[in-house]
Amino acid sequence: MPGFEEVNYYFRKAARVMDLSSAVERMLVTPYREVKVDVSITMDNGELGTFIGYRVQHDRSRGPMKGGLRYHKTVDLDEALGLASLMTWKTAVVNLPYGGAKGGIAVDPDHLSPGELERLTRKFVQQIHEIIGPQTDIPAPDVNTNAQVMAWIMDEYSKMHGFSPAVVTGKPVDLFGSRGREEATGRGAVFALEEYLKDAKQGEVRGKTFAIQGFGNVGSWAARFLHERGGKVIAVSDVKGGVRNPEGLDIPRLIAHQAQQKTVTGFPGSDSISNEDLLLLPVDVLVPAALGGVITEANVKDIRARLILEAANAPTTPQADEALVNNGVTVLPDIYVNAGGVTVSYFEWAQNIQQFTWEEDKVNAELHRHMRDAYATLARVVRERKVSFRTAAFIVAIGRVGRATVLRGV
Repeated sequence: MPGFEEVNYYFRKAARVMDLSSAVERMLVTPYREVKVDVSITMDNGELGTFIGYRVQHDRSRGPMKGGLRYHKTVDLDEALGLASLMTWKTAVVNLPYGGAKGGIAVDPDHLSPGELERLTRKFVQQIHEIIGPQTDIPAPDVNTNAQVMAWIMDEYSKMHGFSPAVVTGKPVDLFGSRGREEATGRGAVFALEEYLKDAKQGEVRGKTFAIQGFGNVGSWAARFLHERGGKVIAVSDVKGGVRNPEGLDIPRLIAHQAQQKTVTGFPGSDSISNEDLLLLPVDVLVPAALGGVITEANVKDIRARLILEAANAPTTPQADEALVNNGVTVLPDIYVNAGGVTVSYFEWAQNIQQFTWEEDKVNAELHRHMRDAYATLARVVRERKVSFRTAAFIVAIGRVGRATVLRGV
């Protein structure tokens, strides 16, 4: 996963193009707050389980801080710092009135019962409730957390602060969540791709080939939308392995297979393929939609796709990113491509604040507008500055955050 220094590498690259002073750089990079808490619960067997929770709040110049909570054994402070800063730049790229935050608990949720998971979540809220809130810091789902976890967070926070549906986003629709939120990141990624193809005069999604690493929430929805538009998804993978069919996978059937088997592996009419080999397939578009750091110095020279759609957070290391640019590969970066999730989270938060529900057509139309407008801005900076899309995204984000910081007063 991306560490703080990896994200700051991209930040500094853009800052050099912008000719920022070292003092301004340091101010914009420095996190607002870092919190590390003990989360101890009674396990089902009566023993004490102790876990470490994190919440990093990176920047609040443009509004309340926003970012996911993940439950994963790799969660640590450096990862939270990197992801929190990514959220600052991501929300600025799509021009949302938010800053960035991130966090979670270092735990393998596969080893927890539903009761243990609920107790862990509620205890975590008890430890951080004073630093989150609808106008302060609004968590959301991330790796291994979902709508049910968000419902527990809302309920626990509301016990201490009064009814507060806007304290988290990604809640169940029956508990003040937003229609269209579940599929928003995958849908937004496809909107981003369509904007690029139109701008680059490369036609439509129809007939193009795709390989998708990661078939969780983001990857599976992206696959569904690409398939519906006539794209040929020839390979997908999850943590247990991957499947491939050069003629194109039947995505609706594959989604049903995964729901039943809890994996894409073993899908009838396909060959098996590893996560590593999937990245090297000769497809039109490669979609890394799993964890970060999968395109590296070790494999970048063997990447054959000419367009990479970064649906995951930080799937490309800085060294690999340089190599891709030098090799003429176009990378649509994570802080733009996967911003659909946080954009619809913003819509959910706005609905909660207003106590007024939007229809799904409005949610999707507003998401499309945000992704379209953000792309137009990025493409303009790419042409004017003669930089990559990633550097352009950071230039746009740094400019917006920097101006807000200066206008509010240092």
